[in-house]
Amino acid sequence: MRTAALQERRNRQILADIVRTYIETGEPVSSRAISRGFEESLSTATIRNVMADLEDGGFLYQPHTSAGRVPTAAAYRFFAQEIASQATISVTDREWIQREMGGAKTAAEITERAGHVLAEVSNGLGIVVSPPLSKTVLEHARMWLLPDGRVVVVLISPGGKTRDKILLPSRHFTQTELDATAEFLNRHYSGWTLETIRADLLQKLAAERERYEGIAQNALSFCDPGVLDDESASQVHVEGTAQIVGTVDFADQEQLRDLLAAIEEKHRLVTLLNACIEAPEPVHVLIGVKEISQAGDKLALISAPYMRNDLVQGSLGVLGPTRMPYERAMTAVAYVAQLFSEALSKI
Repeated sequence: MRTAALQERRNRQILADIVRTYIETGEPVSSRAISRGFEESLSTATIRNVMADLEDGGFLYQPHTSAGRVPTAAAYRFFAQEIASQATISVTDREWIQREMGGAKTAAEITERAGHVLAEVSNGLGIVVSPPLSKTVLEHARMWLLPDGRVVVVLISPGGKTRDKILLPSRHFTQTELDATAEFLNRHYSGWTLETIRADLLQKLAAERERYEGIAQNALSFCDPGVLDDESASQVHVEGTAQIVGTVDFADQEQLRDLLAAIEEKHRLVTLLNACIEAPEPVHVLIGVKEISQAGDKLALISAPYMRNDLVQGSLGVLGPTRMPYERAMTAVAYVAQLFSEALSKI
């Protein structure tokens, strides 16, 4: 039924106009409102018939008798995939984003500015997820021994961004051994990610175990899968919490509390955005995000991966109300991801 309802170009255009009008006004859309702006000369009766077909197809619903129509999740999904995906960023937004992100010198500054831009264009959350430890590029490593035998590992990435983790190695290390291990990693593996370091060390140990048994084996202890697969090691920067709470209708206070908890905990955001990296589209749109919150049916997520030296490093995006300006938000996410990638590759 849904496919048949959208087969005609006229039906598709009317549906797109309804979604766009509802996004702009927030009010149920009448046939008269569509007829005034429609490129063809159609009577309100004809448009009402099309709207009824679209309602039967699951794209619209009528809040109450005699009211106009409101888009469903299927309508938003159609609009994002078929209409907004063809949009190009406006000159105004392009110049504004360039000004907002220009001049950032460090990864932290780039991340903060990107989050701010994304929050502004979506009236919701701007989210930037940094790579998990396995994807972290090493520029310099430091290690300190704690009195209880645990080890503090600090990884410094290009641009001065630091990641730290407290580990409990399978055997006891002295501070001298830790200094030697860090020096070995810094001398041989600066510019590598932890997962590629681990793969190379395993290969070397398999080929020349006697030569690499000591210091390389120690280094491998700090690149084990338990460290690399820890998803919580991903870091997430969030902007715009007040905006999303203010723009989405949360009559159910339990849903609001659940959403605020998800934003505060962040791990649900990390899991979802990391999963979106694998999506085939350059900009991925998810209408309804129950994975994040009980209020997820009122939310939409638009995300894109960002790169550093042609390698995917993480993801960024917007989480906002389903009634968000998809054309603007999708083009902005794509452009911010591009500028973010370019900036990271320069530091």
